[in-house]
Amino acid sequence: MKQKTVLTGISTTGTPHLGNYAGAIRPAIELSKTHDNAYFFLADLHSLIKCQDPELVNQSRLEIAATWMALGLDTDKAIFYRQSDIEEIPQITWLLNCVTAKGTMNRAHAYKAAVDENLAQENDPDRGITMGLFSYPVLMAADILTFNADLVPVGSDQRQHVEIAREIAQRFNHIYQAEFFVMPQEVIDDETAILPGLDGRKMSKSYNNTIPLFLPEKKLQKAINRIVTNSLEPGEAKDPDSAHLFDIYKAFGTTEETAAFRAALIDGMGWGDAKKALFNLINEQIQESRERYYELMANPQIIEETLQKGAERARIPAREMLQKLKDAVGLRNFI
Repeated sequence: MKQKTVLTGISTTGTPHLGNYAGAIRPAIELSKTHDNAYFFLADLHSLIKCQDPELVNQSRLEIAATWMALGLDTDKAIFYRQSDIEEIPQITWLLNCVTAKGTMNRAHAYKAAVDENLAQENDPDRGITMGLFSYPVLMAADILTFNADLVPVGSDQRQHVEIAREIAQRFNHIYQAEFFVMPQEVIDDETAILPGLDGRKMSKSYNNTIPLFLPEKKLQKAINRIVTNSLEPGEAKDPDSAHLFDIYKAFGTTEETAAFRAALIDGMGWGDAKKALFNLINEQIQESRERYYELMANPQIIEETLQKGAERARIPAREMLQKLKDAVGLRNFI
């Protein structure tokens, strides 16, 4: 029985933070350990939709690649590559564009949200909306379908994009009367941690409330000290279920550690001591990876060599898929 292929894209926007680690990086790396056919890619073409600063784009790619490698992604087993290094993907994107209904793109959540925001402010619904934003679900479909991924781990907000990839795959198969693509399935772990940020809202770069993953120790401690808490004094009982600090702690603590931390809050542990306990827990877990991260950042040639090797491996199935699709649509050699 053919083992299922897993594929995960990693957005290259900004600096990785604790929320990225707990919500996406850690579970994806664990999944890679149980699947021999695993693709992990830096979604750097997607990043151009949000950022037109070349230096920021390039720096983010470097930081995120270093993060995954430092946290233990086995790049000898999993195929780790930059999306932009696989030239077949944009070509496959065009072939998929030619069978994708505009109505499908009209229903895409990101585009609808941008239109709604425009209409709330002025009469032009498409102000500032690029073709990159409008059609990026097709590029995401190409990411998935190029490698015929069976399983695509995503957050719940990305479910629609995998559904669109299935719709496009079905339409292409129907038009060209062959099973070129398998039907990808989203993998959404409802237990995956969604961390609150410094202000209690979801940790997000757009809210400017993140705690970068690999801050040096002193800066990590200062960042944790900035987490908003209530005004209850030491000795007064705290409700763990309404404390953002506890939500972050339980994403990193064992069952036993979390239970003990909960009991300590109820017993009146002060917020200062609670923040110190959270710092010690996180710092101990990431210390070794942080050292490896800064070592990699100081030696970008190691990252580049790893990504180039991953790209060489990824191009083999990508070339095969592109050739099959070109033959199917009639873009064949004459002899």
